[in-house]
Amino acid sequence: MDHLPQFVKKRRKKLKLTQVELAEKAGVGLTVIRKIEQGKENLSMAKVNQVLIMFGHILQPVNIKDYEESIS
Repeated sequence: MDHLPQFVKKRRKKLKLTQVELAEKAGVGLTVIRKIEQGKENLSMAKVNQVLIMFGHILQPVNIKDYEESIS
């Protein structure tokens, strides 16, 4: 299971989009895309969801035990 930075970068590259193109399509600033892909922690959940919606996903709570089992 990819963490958010890897997920967004892989999906963006799979669609052959630059960071600039993804930012424009998602309706966010280039800085948002860069912060997500760099793993910055002070991100707006609304902005992250705008980007994830481009890939058919959204942020959601995950049970920590389920998460730990999925990565082991």
